Amino acid sequence: MCGITGWVDYRKNMDHERETMAKMAETLSKRGPDDTNVWTSVHAALGHKRLVVVDPEGGKQPMTRTQEDNRYTICYNGELYNTEDLRKALLLKGYSFNGHSDTEVLLTSFMEWKENCLEHLNGIFAFAVWDHEQEQLFIGRDRLGVKPLFFLETASGLMFASEQKALLAHPEVKAEVDREGLCEVFGLGPSRSPGAGIFKNMKELRPGHGMTFSKSGLKVWRYWNVKSEKHSDTLDETAEKVRELFTDAVTRQLVSDVPLCTFLSGGLDSSAITAIAAEHYKAEGKGSLHTYSIDYEGNDQYFKENEFQPNADAFWINKMTETFGTVHHNSIISQEDLAGYLTEAVHVRDLPGMADIDSSLLWFCREIKQDFTVGLSGECADEIFGGYPWFHRGRLE
Repeated sequence: MCGITGWVDYRKNMDHERETMAKMAETLSKRGPDDTNVWTSVHAALGHKRLVVVDPEGGKQPMTRTQEDNRYTICYNGELYNTEDLRKALLLKGYSFNGHSDTEVLLTSFMEWKENCLEHLNGIFAFAVWDHEQEQLFIGRDRLGVKPLFFLETASGLMFASEQKALLAHPEVKAEVDREGLCEVFGLGPSRSPGAGIFKNMKELRPGHGMTFSKSGLKVWRYWNVKSEKHSDTLDETAEKVRELFTDAVTRQLVSDVPLCTFLSGGLDSSAITAIAAEHYKAEGKGSLHTYSIDYEGNDQYFKENEFQPNADAFWINKMTETFGTVHHNSIISQEDLAGYLTEAVHVRDLPGMADIDSSLLWFCREIKQDFTVGLSGECADEIFGGYPWFHRGRLE
């Protein structure tokens, strides 16, 4: 996870705005603690906070590449899962690479296919590319919006960032919430309407969308959408196809130059990820996979089954670790920490969230970060794999 921010202004010399851009980037330090860089030109400035996962030296950002007489500069947050496929295709077209980062491959993909590069990408991403010759900014966001991107139009330009706090760090931007923003917070919170930014004049680039900003103005378009089609596969065919897609998705996310682990709650989603990752590690000779679980102080004494959680996690966690030989770490959060992290969790999200769920997850990730940089989890998979109890209820009369 990294943090990106940028500012385009056609009436200012952005070479004089490095200090402002540095302040905006610094607000994203939790997203990228390993490296900080700012790049400026006459009408554009980009800031990047990096969490190093692949190619520490070759993946530094913002990154600039030259093609004939033109230059392109990128700042990028995300991960491409088809990096090597793209690299091979671009090598055949005559391009060369200085490192093995996906950043360089992504920038080169834009140089080759321009806005249509989005059609070629398999991954989670939010990135911006400044075209020096055209003096135009391009921004793209992944299909499901895993990586965030907010933007704000000004009288003579545009600002963008991974988080709204970076935009609020600009001296000309006020932290104002209008009636529409309040409706979002009180009517839909902790969710938001797609495209809503809560703070006045701030917007979100919606998932599956791209945008350009130039002297001619702003253009936003959808490049992908979910399709609803009749399901004609048999049960066995469906199971095989899901297995193939799921295994491919997990395996592609195991590429890392830094320590990697998985979250393990004992539920279906994290257990499936852990099983595939553990077997892959053994096949690649990488040793035992490390897994992490979280529990609440006193839960062993006071746990009561309910519709959402019919049994405690420990039995299933132990069954998984024994079956797949993982090195397991069990983190227990105290009631004091659970409450103490509530305020910081709101600051991290920039908005009110899901209370103790957010505070416990923030604490848990900080515990894991002491030894691991990358963690795969089964978060948000319940809609796909039937984790909610209403998927299993009989038909309601």
